[in-house]
Amino acid sequence: MSSIGSSRALAITARKTYLETLLRGASGLIHACANGGKLLASQTAEPGLYMRRRDLVLDMPLSLDAWQRGFEQRIQSALTAVRLARPLDTKPVGQLVSNLTLVEDSAVEQDMMASRLGQAIADRAGWEYTDLCSRLNALEAGSTNHIDPAGDVLRPQVLARWLIDSWTDAGLGATHWMTLQTVLHDEATHLAQEAYHDANHVLLDHGVKPEIDLRPFIRRTKDTGVGPTIHRSASPYVSGSAAPMLNSGLGGASQMGGNSGLQPMGGAHEETRLMTQTPALRRSAVPAQAVLGKLNQFVSHKVPGFALTQVLGSANVVVGVVAPALGQAIQDAGQAVRRHADGESGVPTGTPAALLQDLQDSRRALKQAASTPNERAVIEIVALLFQSILTEERLPAAIRVWFARLQMPVLRVAVTEPDFFATIDHPARALIDRMGACVMGFAASTREQEDTLPGEIKRIVQVVEAYPDTGRRVFQTVLLEFEKFLERYFRDENESSRKGVSLAQQVEQRETWAIQYTIELRKMLADVPVHEGVREFLFRVWADVLAHSAVQTSPSSEETRVLKRAAADLIWSASAKHSREDRADVLRRLPPLLKKVRDGMGRAGMSVEKQDEHVHVLNAALAAAFSARSATISSAHLKEVTERLEALDDILPNLAEVELDAQTLRDLSGHESDDLEVVAEGGTMPTPAMMAWARELQIGAWFQLDYRGSQEPVQFAWSGLQKQLALFVTPQGRGVLFQLHRLAAFLQAGLLVPVEDESLTVRATREALAKLDADPARLLN
Repeated sequence: MSSIGSSRALAITARKTYLETLLRGASGLIHACANGGKLLASQTAEPGLYMRRRDLVLDMPLSLDAWQRGFEQRIQSALTAVRLARPLDTKPVGQLVSNLTLVEDSAVEQDMMASRLGQAIADRAGWEYTDLCSRLNALEAGSTNHIDPAGDVLRPQVLARWLIDSWTDAGLGATHWMTLQTVLHDEATHLAQEAYHDANHVLLDHGVKPEIDLRPFIRRTKDTGVGPTIHRSASPYVSGSAAPMLNSGLGGASQMGGNSGLQPMGGAHEETRLMTQTPALRRSAVPAQAVLGKLNQFVSHKVPGFALTQVLGSANVVVGVVAPALGQAIQDAGQAVRRHADGESGVPTGTPAALLQDLQDSRRALKQAASTPNERAVIEIVALLFQSILTEERLPAAIRVWFARLQMPVLRVAVTEPDFFATIDHPARALIDRMGACVMGFAASTREQEDTLPGEIKRIVQVVEAYPDTGRRVFQTVLLEFEKFLERYFRDENESSRKGVSLAQQVEQRETWAIQYTIELRKMLADVPVHEGVREFLFRVWADVLAHSAVQTSPSSEETRVLKRAAADLIWSASAKHSREDRADVLRRLPPLLKKVRDGMGRAGMSVEKQDEHVHVLNAALAAAFSARSATISSAHLKEVTERLEALDDILPNLAEVELDAQTLRDLSGHESDDLEVVAEGGTMPTPAMMAWARELQIGAWFQLDYRGSQEPVQFAWSGLQKQLALFVTPQGRGVLFQLHRLAAFLQAGLLVPVEDESLTVRATREALAKLDADPARLLN
């Protein structure tokens, strides 16, 4: 900086940028919270919580404008204070009074709410906030007008206090705040992170402290010596994976001038912790793609030609040719492995350890046949990858033997296709990962006794071996075949999952039919004068009864047709009856009609108590008909309705085309049985990223489920037509069914955690990198 004055002006600009970003995002935050409240209200919950969510949704629209105005006014006042270099007039969190006085409970409660929100913001935006404070400390080091840390607009607690005060001023109380807390925390931390990010960019663009010294922020245990200085790049896109290691020390260094005013970041409220730590991201300190990047960077320094393995884009993938000498050596090595692995009947007889030794011996011959340092490096890395895979004890021994036979086909691909070492989604990698994930760790003895899954892996390996010169195409082809096999396997062949998948498919089919029947009944009765009690019964109850019959028999079965005729009879019976003959006809037909109604509800799984409630409603409708208070339906109109009900199946679309989402799916708890649990509660409000992750889960992957007081392994066995339903099965065969938003909530809360931290090939790459780092010479020797 050229002068104290220009430094001061730049610091003011950074704070103005932060506040302007908050002001721009205020409206989006308010409306996102409103939408989040509606989503919460649509979810199944225990009665008390459900009522609080419903009350929130009813009250919020009346106060949204006032809340937004109050929030924006506070930001505008802070902007004015920053421009005029005046102290910020704000009520500090945790300092409600300066002397001993009585404080209202509501004030204490608001202070606690603001403290929790400030902590959540600090947890999520810790890196950006700390970097910004450090840069401003350096910028204002020579200034005599140093800002009091307690009144700095950048503090997370200040933003938290603005949101709380404007919320309460708008007439929204603490009960509503606690009901919506997870949504409020998530939206506020997202906006704060964006604002800190923009302010940091202003300082970076002016060359302010591009390197951050993190040494003062590291908490050390007692008697630990002072380590070396740690620096971090100023890139705005820094991974947050290392944040937990530094969070505990951020509070003391994040104040202007080094004063300590924040609470320790390690003590966040449990629900905030779940909202601000993504299980998918905390599983590994370095993301999968970063592991490949580190490998490429390391090897490129040792072998210049290896730099060609950078990502070239799927449209420009370079495919090379294996040199004749190396190709022959690969072929010989593959034949040796097959001879040692196969017995007389073609069943693998070699142990993983023996095969590993065979592959180690072949590595020497392969390197001798290689003509370039790049080829020798590729041979070494592939050998290290398979060394890790073949020593993975959680893979059944028989499966590892088949994996051993993939080393030479994979080596051929790695030599000819540079992007094998640069992309995690290369089909050769994806195939190994998918097969490994399905057999990793659990029920190994059972897996070895089953023929279907190992038999499919055997077939895939043999297909790959049969087409050595096709490169990635054969891996892509068998990968697609394996995905299709898994659908059949869990549905038809796996004893643990077969019943659960069948039940889940019935649930989806029944829900889909019920939705479509309801839509068509609404269209059909739109201009028909039907008693309101009968109308609601048909939409809410009888549509599900028809759907159950359609699933159990068929939409066109005689049983389903009887139920459709019962619907027409109900409509006629509930219309006004003016003549004695019509009333006598109703009384004569009523007992068998109500019996059909009860039978239908009973077959659909409805309890006797519920049946009684619905029959009571129908009786009230019939009483209205006898007193001529209901509308009259002409015989022609009734005939038309009956014919349309009979032909209902002809106009229904294909099940796969019916829109199935969280809004149309009803409460699925009624489908629960001894063999199928339906998860209807638990977890935290999922973010869009969690929803996307839930949609991307792969069939066959294993997870650890924490539900109803117990923890147990489960395997992802089935996904619905539109991925709105997901079934997991336990090793004992019990199914656990999730709706998509509930699945994302469990993933976010850490109640459903992947058993494997990372895929088989990524873990193998990490171990290979460690061995190369310990002995770089092995790349070329």
